[in-house]
Amino acid sequence: MTYDALIPVIRRLALEAGDKIMEIYNSDDFDVKVKSDSSPVTEADEAADALISAGLRDAFPDILLVTEEQAASHSEKGDTFLIVDPLDGTKEFINRRGDFTVNIALVENGVPTRGVVYAPAKGRMFYTQADGQSVEETGALDKVQAGDLTPISVSKPDNSALLIVASKSHRDQATEDYINKYQVQDSKSAGSSLKFCLVATGEADLYPRVGRTMEWDTAAGHAVLAGAGGKVIRFDNHEPLTYGKDGYANPFFIAYAPGVDLKEA
Repeated sequence: MTYDALIPVIRRLALEAGDKIMEIYNSDDFDVKVKSDSSPVTEADEAADALISAGLRDAFPDILLVTEEQAASHSEKGDTFLIVDPLDGTKEFINRRGDFTVNIALVENGVPTRGVVYAPAKGRMFYTQADGQSVEETGALDKVQAGDLTPISVSKPDNSALLIVASKSHRDQATEDYINKYQVQDSKSAGSSLKFCLVATGEADLYPRVGRTMEWDTAAGHAVLAGAGGKVIRFDNHEPLTYGKDGYANPFFIAYAPGVDLKEA
C-alpha cells in the first residue's frame, strides 16, 4: 500500500459514510442502544462502520483494521494498522448537534501518519495528502474528484491571548483548572475530533483533553494536526502521544500549536 493509493480510498469512504450518517440523522427517528461500556451507539455508527470496514478490507486486505464498533479488533496488535471511528461524537449526533465526524487513519510504528476527518453536518473535510501536508477540501465534495484544496497550518500563538478549544460533552472542572493556567483570549467548545482540526487550521491554539479517549477517537485528528505542523503530547509528562497501546486506550493529552508556552499538569 502506498500513500497515493490510500488517500483517495479513505477520502471516498469518509464521504460515503457521511452520506449514510446524514440519511439517518435527517430521518424522523433513529434507534439508540447502549454498549457494554455504557456509551451510546446508533444505527448510523453501525451502518458507517460496515461501509468503511468493507471498503478498507477490499482495498487493503493485508493491513490490520481496528475499528471502534468491532470489539474483536481491539485485542489485535500490529506495527501498522488502519484505525476507524465511523461516527465520533455520537452524543452530538443523538442531540442533533452537528459536531460529529467520520475518522479514518493509518498508524505506522506508533505514529498516525495519514488520516481523514469529515464532519458531514458541517460540510467540512480535512485530510493529509500523500506527501503528508494537511488540507481542507471545499466545494462539492465529489466522491471521485477532489475539489479545491487549501493547505492548512497551525497558528503562531500569542501566549498573552490564546485561543482554546475544549470538549463540548466532557468539559469538567479539571479541564477548566488547566485552561485557567493560561492567558486566554477566547475559549470555545466543540465536539468530536473537530477540535484537532480547529487547531490544525489556526482557529485555536490549544486543545487539552483531561478525560478518557480511545485511539480511534484521536488518530485521524492527530494525523491532520501533525500534517499542519501541530503536536499531540501526553498530559502527564509531555512525551509524544503514541498509538498501538494495550486496549487502544489513551492517557490525557494536549494538542497544540508549537509556540504555546505549555503549562505543567
